[in-house]
Amino acid sequence: MRYLELESWNRIQHFKHFKSLKDPFFAITTSVDVTIAYKKAKKENVSFFALYLHACLKALNAVENFRYRIHDNKVAVYDVIHASATIARPNHTFGFSFINFSEDFKTFHKNFKKEKERILNSATLFPLVNSDDCMYCSALPWVSFTSQKEPNAGIKDDSIPKLAFGKFTEDNKQLKMPVGITVNHALVDGYHLGLFFKEFQSQLDKNN
Repeated sequence: MRYLELESWNRIQHFKHFKSLKDPFFAITTSVDVTIAYKKAKKENVSFFALYLHACLKALNAVENFRYRIHDNKVAVYDVIHASATIARPNHTFGFSFINFSEDFKTFHKNFKKEKERILNSATLFPLVNSDDCMYCSALPWVSFTSQKEPNAGIKDDSIPKLAFGKFTEDNKQLKMPVGITVNHALVDGYHLGLFFKEFQSQLDKNN
């Protein structure tokens, strides 16, 4: 981890402006094409959720702004961020996970299965690791949505990206999955969201 040299940052005015707001967050919802990813998950008998979560993390890590976190009046830059995803239990509750990221999907999938096993065999809500070098996400495979709102603790310097993945639907022989993302505008602009979704789709379309 390192810290940005804020006074030479080309977004310093944007950072100070949005950081001063009572509510500096903004969110969008759009759809991604998961046709190839879904077929790959079925063919290789791996978790579809883990597959698209891995693609999402690769895309987030590829865009530096998603690795920024506000520490007091400083901006930390993490080398890598991981996933704190909700994982459902048979009793319809869930637990928060902390899934360590790896560029290698097989390693990531093992990390995912280990956290899933821990949650399925406990009643604990919170993960063993609690740090801000992650993204928060939830899957809602029961509904397809066109907008969504994240819970807010009222901490305006909260800078962890929050994502929600919905039920995919078929559209002209393509499987489209809604994705909602909420970010702190002090760190992330619409341009960075565009970069993320472009890279996310690229990662989803990989078939090797």
